[in-house]
Amino acid sequence: MEAAHSLSAPLGKITIAPDVVAHIAGHAALESYGVVGMSARGLVGRLLSRDRPGHGVVVGRTDEGVTVDLYVVCEYGLNLAEVASGLRNRVQYDVERLTGLPVAAVEVHIQDVKAS
Repeated sequence: MEAAHSLSAPLGKITIAPDVVAHIAGHAALESYGVVGMSARGLVGRLLSRDRPGHGVVVGRTDEGVTVDLYVVCEYGLNLAEVASGLRNRVQYDVERLTGLPVAAVEVHIQDVKAS
């Protein structure tokens, strides 16, 4: 995780920890159509429990805003491109709405598919 993200406000500065952004993105991902769980980053894609939504999320920062990498497990039999597109839109919307931070990119890494 990188350093905290800051917003300037009339009465001072607001600092949002990367873990908070990861938690928001993880919840949005788990509520998205076709996502059955989060996955560990890397080659070993183990399914993580649904009560740990910040896992499987990597938050970064660029000059344009926040970047989010999601490592997910999707439901078998669905169009993965559509699932990824919906997931990107949902995560971007929720992070921007709840934090006020601009989202520069949301990258979706489908680690596995599972039959539900």
